[in-house]
Amino acid sequence: MELNEILQQRQAKFSALKAKGVPVYDKVFAENTPIVEATSGFQEGKRVSLCGRIMAKRLHGKVLFLDLRDASARIQLYIREDFVGKDKFAILSDIDIADIIGAKGELFKTHTGEATVKVEDFVVLAKAFRPLPEKWHGLKDVELRYRQRYLDLIANEEVKKVFLIRAKIIKAMRNFLEDRGFLEVETPMMHAIPGGAAGRPFKTRHNEYGIDLYLRIAPELYLKRLLVAGLDKVYEINRSFRNEGVSTKHNPEFTMLEVYSAYADYEDMMQLCQDLIVFVTKEVLGKTSFDYQASPVDMATPWEKKSFAEIVKDKFDIQPCDEAAVMIKKLQAKGFAKEKNKLTRSQVAKIIEELLEEEMKTNPTFVTDYFTDLCPLAKSKKDNPLLSERFELFIAGIEIGNAYSELNDPQEQKERFQAEIKDLAGEEKKEVDEDYILALEHGMPPAGGLGLGIDRLVMLLANQPSIRDVILFPLLRPQI
Repeated sequence: MELNEILQQRQAKFSALKAKGVPVYDKVFAENTPIVEATSGFQEGKRVSLCGRIMAKRLHGKVLFLDLRDASARIQLYIREDFVGKDKFAILSDIDIADIIGAKGELFKTHTGEATVKVEDFVVLAKAFRPLPEKWHGLKDVELRYRQRYLDLIANEEVKKVFLIRAKIIKAMRNFLEDRGFLEVETPMMHAIPGGAAGRPFKTRHNEYGIDLYLRIAPELYLKRLLVAGLDKVYEINRSFRNEGVSTKHNPEFTMLEVYSAYADYEDMMQLCQDLIVFVTKEVLGKTSFDYQASPVDMATPWEKKSFAEIVKDKFDIQPCDEAAVMIKKLQAKGFAKEKNKLTRSQVAKIIEELLEEEMKTNPTFVTDYFTDLCPLAKSKKDNPLLSERFELFIAGIEIGNAYSELNDPQEQKERFQAEIKDLAGEEKKEVDEDYILALEHGMPPAGGLGLGIDRLVMLLANQPSIRDVILFPLLRPQI
């Protein structure tokens, strides 16, 4: 049957229901319960009241079987004309698969042992004018699945499981941190000066104040203001935005966990990071070893450590004192980096990190000893000022986290900011965040900070190949 014919048919049924005086968008019955709760510890004859979407319909003379599904489970409804009355039963001819109804009655089991509700009454809660994808044949296109995620979730139980895993991960993170005395906070999503990370921001304007603002690229500088304020252990599960490319690991809008602890350093954050991810993995999967995209991953501790400085010295002959142009020449000499335009050191570092990711398709690995010039917010190592007290965490070739000992010297921080923006021009040009410097001048305790990419961690634990598979509504190009 063609779609237009189906739409006309369902519209006619809706009109028929209205003509019969049936309230199509009715109120639910009192004391409605989730299906899984109603059937838990099954009791023959137990009276239940349920709501859900019709997923199947089977008519046998004056008996109708419906499959009803809510967010928790599925159950069979058994409706007989002599139970509900002739007029009420007649309404069912205008009910379709995908309609939403409420039903109440008694539980019993069929001769095959299937839990079923013997329906005494029902109400129509919503009419579906469009059909569901038939056995998923009508929604195979990956982009269409992302664009119509509501159908994806209805038709594909495996997709739903991914987002249940995501919710469990975030809940486990909160439990872990709150048990250790961290306070959850919220900081602004619109910033006058974008900071806290490298990235191109989205720009907007506040009409009342007549000022330009930017969607945050990271919450870091506001969270560290709270360390100045005396909130020694804080975290935020935050939405951040970067006006950059889209890939299997990047979405313009993404979710991060950022954690800050006063009187700690990057080594403390390394231990916290390891403990947190192992805890979350056990809570979600019940184990610490699993497969990601057909490759085994073992979270057993302690995790391996590698030096960024040593890797790039051995692989590319790059030194921490090299200028960006020198780095590019050395990369090109080794057959990498086709770019010939002028690049900043941070842009070169991104190229190097992408190359290194290919070598990190293993168990969790902490990469330390990043060049200080690439880490404007991190403390330098006392024994080697060219290297910073920073690490990045890679698991199965995916960068999951980033942490460092926070720079709390306001004079050095200002110098670092000025050096960072010196070569920026055009849309990338930005100002020094003088208010953050002012906050540091009031004294910020030594601290460690950690950022974890929640979307990427969900990819890992839910065994999904793309970040779009773990974001309910990823950003897509407009349909032409």
